[in-house]
Amino acid sequence: MSERPRYALYYTPAPGSRLAAFGNGVVGYDSASGAALAAPAGLEGIAAVTAEPRAYGFHATLRAPMRLAATATEADLDAACAGLARARAPIAVGRMRVAALGAFLALVPEAPPPDLGMLAAECVAALDPLRAPLSEAERARRHPERLAPRGRALLDRWGYPHVFEAFRFHMTLTGPLAAPERDAWRARLAAAYGAGEGLVIDALTLLRQDGAAPFRVLRRIGFGDGEDRHGG
Repeated sequence: MSERPRYALYYTPAPGSRLAAFGNGVVGYDSASGAALAAPAGLEGIAAVTAEPRAYGFHATLRAPMRLAATATEADLDAACAGLARARAPIAVGRMRVAALGAFLALVPEAPPPDLGMLAAECVAALDPLRAPLSEAERARRHPERLAPRGRALLDRWGYPHVFEAFRFHMTLTGPLAAPERDAWRARLAAAYGAGEGLVIDALTLLRQDGAAPFRVLRRIGFGDGEDRHGG
């Protein structure tokens, strides 16, 4: 019997936007279309260090991947996500920069607004009743032995350790890198990203993963109306 699919609630940039083109090109995958992508100019060879984020697509995590409880359906999850989006106003995040988060590189806000943490907390709490408990194998993949006691408590209660006060908004660009390689790629990615644009979060994206396949977008739901939003 095959494993049930996993679902995630992310922020993904609008298809066709400059940010989407940059991030999708860096990770080598477009989760909206399912297409594999070549590296952007100036970032040749980056595919060797982006295998880990490629499976998830370019995104910022709001509700980490989860399986549905036996009593929940995909339609239930979709409705819950639409309800979350309908209740929100756009969040002005401002400029982003390429930074090291531990061993990997990501785009992070220069000055993250408090509303970001509130959004993520609401997503975690609202979808948790639909979540199946972690299996032992899933829990082990989060390496609880490496977590502080509070991290283990968050993992056991919410299925993910980086929630609530441990949340940090970021859009992953690479897998883990040794320090010299990380510094070199940070410089190359920063040059390719350039000045960037002020980020405004105005939608939630629901994604699904079947088996070992990469995550695919099911729906990108605009804030304020709960309708699918593709432009912007």
